[in-house]
Amino acid sequence: MKFLDQAKIYIRSGSGGAGCVSFRREKCVEFGGPDGGDGGKGGDVWAACVDGLNTLIDYRFQQHFKAEVGGHGMGRNRTGAKGADITLKLPVGTQVFESDNETLIADLTQIGERVLLAKGGNGGFGNTHFKGPSNQAPRRANSGLTGEERWIWLQLKLIADAGLIGLPNAGKSTFLSVVSRAAPKIADYPFTTLHPHLGVAEQDGYDFVVADIPGLIEGAHNGVGLGDRFLGHVERCAILLHLIDATQEDAVSAYTTIKQELAAYGHGIDQKQQLLALTKCDAVSQEDIKRHKLALQDAGVDQIYLLSAVSGAGLADICRALVKEISFEKKAQTALKGADAASKTPSSWRP
Repeated sequence: MKFLDQAKIYIRSGSGGAGCVSFRREKCVEFGGPDGGDGGKGGDVWAACVDGLNTLIDYRFQQHFKAEVGGHGMGRNRTGAKGADITLKLPVGTQVFESDNETLIADLTQIGERVLLAKGGNGGFGNTHFKGPSNQAPRRANSGLTGEERWIWLQLKLIADAGLIGLPNAGKSTFLSVVSRAAPKIADYPFTTLHPHLGVAEQDGYDFVVADIPGLIEGAHNGVGLGDRFLGHVERCAILLHLIDATQEDAVSAYTTIKQELAAYGHGIDQKQQLLALTKCDAVSQEDIKRHKLALQDAGVDQIYLLSAVSGAGLADICRALVKEISFEKKAQTALKGADAASKTPSSWRP
């Protein structure tokens, strides 16, 4: 399945049905009068967060979604049928924006969430609605209200516990393939990874989700390389793991490049907790590793992990560190939600 994390679609809710002008004329019926029914309500357009989806590919080949129009009213006080609703099934982590791609309409982060995107028009009144002592034979009815229509943007931001960042060929995909059962493409040339990958890692009985995004290079915030649009997939991560290739000459340059790109991207991603690790340590000498560590410490890095996907050295330590930070973040979020719920709960005291 092709990965698609952004789509622009057109939605339109159903218009309401028209009211009916009708009079009861039957033989042997003493009292006649108006009996035109009201029009039915138009269908709504909903967005629903469902399980089992991880891409927006369903909206690549169909961009127009229109709810059903309400039925017209009929004689004998028959109301028109309500138009059928239409529901956009979206994966967890999808954000819905207005046509400007900046105004947020909804952020779907929980399975089962439903958001009304466009409300159907109300049906028009039939002439029965207008009858009265001074107007016993009204000959008018209302047409139904038109539905809402708009263009919207769908943006998917994967929900993961830990995100991998770094320059191309820093070993991110290799790390993901070793700690999980994910099978991203791995090769010895830059930009092997063209779209994000998710993998479920396990350490000491604790499962956590890891997201791998395409590598960043200098100027990514200006569109250089693959740009920084994939950074949105690690916005929701509790912690970021910054991987640096130990076989390169200047590790500090790689560190500062990613740091600057995160700051230029904004959205608070540069303020997230980060762990830093040197990869491919089995391919370099101890002198080079020591030189990289000293240079990074001078650049302000407190702790540096050493990894080797080939030998497996350091993988357990870095996974334990990730689990510790993820657990701490989740506990903090749970406590914050509990405090918010308590503040919104009305007091049981009554005078």
